[in-house]
Amino acid sequence: MNRDEKLRKVLDSFQLSGKRTEMIPYGSGHINDTYRISCETEQGVRRYILQRMNKAVFQNPEELVENVAGVTGWLREKILAAGGDAERETMTMVPCLDGKFFHVDEEGEYWRVYLFIEGTTSYDQVKCPEDFYQSAVAFGHFQRLLSDYPARTLHETIPDFHDTVKRFENFRRAVEKDDFGRASAVSPEIRFIMEREKFAHVLCDLEAEGSMPVRVTHNDTKLNNILIDNETGKAICVIDLDTVMPGLAVNDFGDSIRFGASTGAEDEKDLSKISCDLELYRIYAKGFIEGCGGALTDIELEHLPTGAMMMTFENGMRFLTDYLEGDHYFKIKYETHNLDRCRTQLKLLKDMEEKQDAMKRIVDEYRKIF
Repeated sequence: MNRDEKLRKVLDSFQLSGKRTEMIPYGSGHINDTYRISCETEQGVRRYILQRMNKAVFQNPEELVENVAGVTGWLREKILAAGGDAERETMTMVPCLDGKFFHVDEEGEYWRVYLFIEGTTSYDQVKCPEDFYQSAVAFGHFQRLLSDYPARTLHETIPDFHDTVKRFENFRRAVEKDDFGRASAVSPEIRFIMEREKFAHVLCDLEAEGSMPVRVTHNDTKLNNILIDNETGKAICVIDLDTVMPGLAVNDFGDSIRFGASTGAEDEKDLSKISCDLELYRIYAKGFIEGCGGALTDIELEHLPTGAMMMTFENGMRFLTDYLEGDHYFKIKYETHNLDRCRTQLKLLKDMEEKQDAMKRIVDEYRKIF
């Protein structure tokens, strides 16, 4: 059975409108196989997104779909209540003929379908500050709409994803085992991380004692997971909800800053090029706090800079752990790729530590406005 025959058989299981006229690969994602499907109806062309879920990454696809269905259904009700367009402002899952939101093919692969959101674009890189601001507003708005969702009812699609204490213990074990004999050459990086063991506990301890609320978090808050309306230039929809699960809002904020406010690439070898751009930080903080619309608690607002530092620290630690363990998790292009990634994160963290007072002042400025 060739690819098109297989896709047609899968699509026969879903409640699509009209006659199928096109099936083409779509997007730049590296995890799921994605196709855009066009159907001719009496009202015109209706398009859909078909995806094969990657079981190697997400080992419980049914739980993943349950998460997405719950969150998108909740968002849909909130958007409609506010007079919005639910088919453009959140992802809409298309059911199968049996009413489920997933289909399992003859090879045991899991498939799902969404409505295609017309007139929008997603960008892989920030082209202008407005893009970064729009992504911040969108992810903040996502937090606001889901602020009363019972987060702990969601499945953990990747268990302990941002448990920084466990990440630290994994790192310590990798150093002690040193299976590939690499530890001696990276002693400055190891020492840098070890010196911050107490810091690794900050957010986890706040969560454990109940001071930091557990919320619905996206956990992949990059610009390309936002759809921008082609006419208005405004962000209208948060997409790629596969990693939606219980977590801390400050970590969603922090990962955006780690990636979007850095002055260099994640694997930049010239560390003199790496710092936290406070103007980009300001732009994102303004948009995120504005989008949250008062949904965050005082302790969450206070720890937004902590989230930025924690996500940078965690990723640096994970990159070095993978390097010490023989590069089995992150894809690499050359032998020291993970080490270079680690060094950029540690340099960025050091810069954030030096700028954290300024970062706090910026948050304080916007929390008074919004």
